[in-house]
Amino acid sequence: MNERLRPSDLHPQLRPVFRFVPNPPVQHPLLLRLMQAGSARMRAPRRLPEGISCRFDRLGPGAGVHVFTPAGARERAGVLWIHGGGFIVGSAAQDHARCARLAKDLDVVVYSAEYRLAPGSPFPAALDDLHGVWQYILERAGESDVDPARLAVAGQSAGGGLAAALVQRIHDDGGRQPAAQWLFCPMLDDRTAADRSLDGIRHYLWNNTSNAVGWSAYLGREAGAQSVPDYGVPARREDLAGLPPAWIGVGDIELFYEEDRRYAERLVTRACRPPSRSCLALRTPSSPSSAAPASSSTRG
Repeated sequence: MNERLRPSDLHPQLRPVFRFVPNPPVQHPLLLRLMQAGSARMRAPRRLPEGISCRFDRLGPGAGVHVFTPAGARERAGVLWIHGGGFIVGSAAQDHARCARLAKDLDVVVYSAEYRLAPGSPFPAALDDLHGVWQYILERAGESDVDPARLAVAGQSAGGGLAAALVQRIHDDGGRQPAAQWLFCPMLDDRTAADRSLDGIRHYLWNNTSNAVGWSAYLGREAGAQSVPDYGVPARREDLAGLPPAWIGVGDIELFYEEDRRYAERLVTRACRPPSRSCLALRTPSSPSSAAPASSSTRG
């Protein structure tokens, strides 16, 4: 089977864009290296919205954080943003405009993380980098006028999966917990990549062939293996009790829809939270800048 999703399945505003967007050829090692080189050379736009400043602090080889701060000295909430790219490509620069807009529209400090990529730096490299960014945020919250009780962790695609894993690790560490987690079409479960029945569906942007490459590179083992390391695959965690309130947004024709739906349902039932505290947003994407850090929004 080679089932092609129809443009009519998309929201009308997205059809002109996605009709001509190919899947990245990450299954070819040479092309993947070229894509990673392009990610490393990616530069953020020079112009920022009025009243927003940005600085970059390097925290280690391949790791760092871009800090977007609104003008004016007052205590604010903060958002740790984690970019996507299937664990193997991408850069914080790709979301520079999004993070700047988020900082301006919500009047929050946004921390956009750089982290090491697989396969050169497999698990737990990226998660260790992000945990370091979280510690950086907490240590400097006072000097940055950020309220540590109002910090959200957010991410898109693989960044959403890393956000979920980071929240789990922070919970187990027993330190300061995030107030909320925003998961935008998160990449949560390597077992999706092991489902060969999905290989023939031509998903937009990221298909199951790419999914298997990303997970295998990140975990250092075949996707769907019987055992995985703690925090390696968020959806494989058995106990979700005590995690912060979550919002999960995913399109209903996306590859990750079923795994995201299952994770959202488990957050409600296992964590014993009322449905209003953990929801699954469907179908029509819009900007995350339309809501506060603990509120419902959708991916941009």
